[in-house]
Amino acid sequence: MEAVNHRQVHFEGSQPILCVEDMTASLRFYIEVLGFENAEWGTGLFTSVSRGMAAIYLYKGGQGRGGAWVWIGVGSAEKLHEQMQGPGMKIRMPLTNFSSALEFQIEDTDGKVVRLGSEPG
Repeated sequence: MEAVNHRQVHFEGSQPILCVEDMTASLRFYIEVLGFENAEWGTGLFTSVSRGMAAIYLYKGGQGRGGAWVWIGVGSAEKLHEQMQGPGMKIRMPLTNFSSALEFQIEDTDGKVVRLGSEPG
């Protein structure tokens, strides 16, 4: 078997696809709570939300089924954690300093876990 040269094709990035049950509720969460922007081409069935270099596809009742977890690197997990305190925010794991990252975890409206982290402290 011949060795494959993995440097021949550039990878542009990775964008998870999450299955959502209620697109309106999901968009409210990702836009109003996390500060993402909805794609202009988005529909009530399929869209993409993004903030900075982070992007997530949302698909109503289709692709991405199951208990997905998403990691999003941020400039300051500590600042973002402070901003996300309040009623209705489902913090699954409070700000925790691991050897790999300073992170916390929240749940979206469909129970998917969003891990938000920055460099360890």
